[in-house]
Amino acid sequence: MTPLVYVSATILCGLTLPRFEHAYLSEFSHSMFVSSALAALSAIASGIVYALALMMVQFSAVAYSPRLVSWFSSDPLLFHALGLFTATFGYAIAAIAWVDREGNGKVPLFSVMAVMALLTASMFIFMRLVQRLNELQITNVLQTIGRSGREAIHVMFPRLDAESGRPRPAWSEVLLQARQRPVTQVLRYADEPRVVTHFDFAALLRQAKAADVVIVLECAVGDTLVQDTVLLRVHGGREPIPEHALRQAIGRAKERTFEQDPQYPLRLLVDIAIRALSPAVNDPTTAVQAIDQIEVLLRRLGHSVLDAGYVADDRGTTRVVFPTPTWDDYLRLAFDEIRLCAAGSLQVYRRLRSAQAGLLESVSVEERRAAVQHCVARLEEVVAHSQLDAEDRQTVSHADRQGLGLSREP
Repeated sequence: MTPLVYVSATILCGLTLPRFEHAYLSEFSHSMFVSSALAALSAIASGIVYALALMMVQFSAVAYSPRLVSWFSSDPLLFHALGLFTATFGYAIAAIAWVDREGNGKVPLFSVMAVMALLTASMFIFMRLVQRLNELQITNVLQTIGRSGREAIHVMFPRLDAESGRPRPAWSEVLLQARQRPVTQVLRYADEPRVVTHFDFAALLRQAKAADVVIVLECAVGDTLVQDTVLLRVHGGREPIPEHALRQAIGRAKERTFEQDPQYPLRLLVDIAIRALSPAVNDPTTAVQAIDQIEVLLRRLGHSVLDAGYVADDRGTTRVVFPTPTWDDYLRLAFDEIRLCAAGSLQVYRRLRSAQAGLLESVSVEERRAAVQHCVARLEEVVAHSQLDAEDRQTVSHADRQGLGLSREP
């Protein structure tokens, strides 16, 4: 929308201001020769096209994942830069048409000054945009994703130590208890395909409590909704809840967001890692840096209550039940694709081993430790069936947080 505003204003000004200047301010002219003015305005227009091309090349260079492109492109500075570049190009073309108009040999003063002002602003925003794009180097991108993931985990899940002394039923038990009540209402999706971004738990809780029902959400944050997808089921209702109110409580968008989706930052980090491990890129060090952030997120999740997929009212009655990923889901997402794409990369294997060893030291819940042990066994199996020789297998048997930096005892 922002570039469209710039374009509309440029068209309007390009069609009106030079005409007004020619009709009422023709006595004011620039001292440049006509040929010099035409050359300067043409150079400005072509230079803006070059700036646009350079910006797109730099933007493509930081597109580590298709899912990151939409994230980067949401920066308002990018829209203002595109709009201002287009305005400078368009008005420079319009000014060229009024140089030596009707053979009068004059260079319109105010039009040239306007183009120079736009050029100055374009140069300033171009430098700021290049600086912003340089901030999107891989290390900064990985840290930003990791920080967003930690915030999402903090919002979604309480810590295990904060729950000590308070019995908390398992999510499967809560769901089974809710389904013992009859289904009285089913809400289906009937719109363009969209991704679930968040749930308005306060609104759902308020509606469920008012109707004395349990709302069981059948879709999860991150799911893609298609025609006739079941959104939720209402259990134990006497009268139907208005569907409009229920639909409004389910946030939808074209892309996933970090808001209530701790899996999304893991997905982005894994995307960066496996892209770096592709034969076309062949950058295992970037994959190791991505695993650094993945390990941090898994450690946070390992200390969190993941069975948090339900909301109770002030009396302790469960009113809303929704699906959340399990510890096994997070481990599979974090490790499986990287393990399969590593294809004999010594430093990636060693970094994976180090990350899994760190989780075994950090996680205290026995069931979660067993799941990590399974990941260790899967990694051992892949190494055993790889084309590595005996010496390389001995090399990857060491856990190394740097990948290939410091050997530690297996």
